[in-house]
Amino acid sequence: MANYDQPIIIKKIKKAKHVHHGGAWKIAYADFVTAMMAFFLLLWLISMTSPEQKEGLADYFAPSAASVSSSGSGGVLGGTAMDNSGSLMSGSAADVITDSPASPHNAEREAIENNLGGAARQQGSEAQPSSDSEYDLKSMNDQAFHSAAASIRQAWQALPELTPFMDNLLVERTDEGLDIQIVDQQGRPMFPEGSKYPLEATRAAIAAIGPILQQLNAQVNISGHTAAGGRYDNPRYGPWELSADRANSVRSTLGEFGLSDDRIKSVIGRATDEPFFPNDPYMAANERVRITVLHSAPPVPLGLQP
Repeated sequence: MANYDQPIIIKKIKKAKHVHHGGAWKIAYADFVTAMMAFFLLLWLISMTSPEQKEGLADYFAPSAASVSSSGSGGVLGGTAMDNSGSLMSGSAADVITDSPASPHNAEREAIENNLGGAARQQGSEAQPSSDSEYDLKSMNDQAFHSAAASIRQAWQALPELTPFMDNLLVERTDEGLDIQIVDQQGRPMFPEGSKYPLEATRAAIAAIGPILQQLNAQVNISGHTAAGGRYDNPRYGPWELSADRANSVRSTLGEFGLSDDRIKSVIGRATDEPFFPNDPYMAANERVRITVLHSAPPVPLGLQP
């Protein structure tokens, strides 16, 4: 007979979960890989740099009181600099100065060289020392010449009799100073044919610029020019004489209206030597008088009294 009173035992097995170990190892591994990558990158950079660049790197990361070479400004990791101060620490001397006796000749030469400055020193010029005052004077002269050119144009435009001749009157700034030209045009001459005396409109144009040129501390060259193919009744009076007489007539008119004689440097006749249009020396525009105002000051200082 079966024993129905025997107890039935049921075993329940509970599976325990594994303990979580965390992700710290992943961070450590990532740091290790980054460090290895940086190490191999450093090895590659070292193999690609020159000895000068390596020395520049060493001086950058460990500056010394006096470095043998300069550092850093010759390009990326260049290891060279534009001056000889290098990577010196603040307070250290850049150069070593050695005192040595000098002969009187060397001392005099050194004094001359020390007095030179700017462009004159760079170009080796001992006769024309450059200084800030010279640059200031040149700037003032340029401004004065610009103002003079504008004043001349305004003076011409203010004269009604010059309205038909505005194309005959030219003024422009040049490297020499100021270039003023009174030019003939086809059908509108500024001088009667074969005559050294200007027309009334020409005289008015010359008179207007006389006081303006007097205000400039400058010298003036006046040259007369003629066109090729001119006819002259007198065989002893040709283009050379006519061009010189016209230049002298312009000088006389300028002097009459305020330009002193000490401002005149030269008055010459060029005949057909320098045509306004070299490709066509027969053009009417080659017949002209040119007034060149130079930057150089007159030989007599401004305001000097006898």
